[in-house]
Amino acid sequence: MKVCRRCRVYTLKPKCPSCGEETINPAPARYSPQDRFGEYRRKMKQAAKQDQ
Repeated sequence: MKVCRRCRVYTLKPKCPSCGEETINPAPARYSPQDRFGEYRRKMKQAAKQDQ
């Protein structure tokens, strides 16, 4: 399930059917002790923080 940021409509599509806005995943990713992509996520977060 995805949700529209603007009108809060839930859908399975990448764009909102009512306003055309991009949809996002409403929940954070599940935690796993074997986080295969944790290193990359942390690097992206640091890079975004430096760009601000």
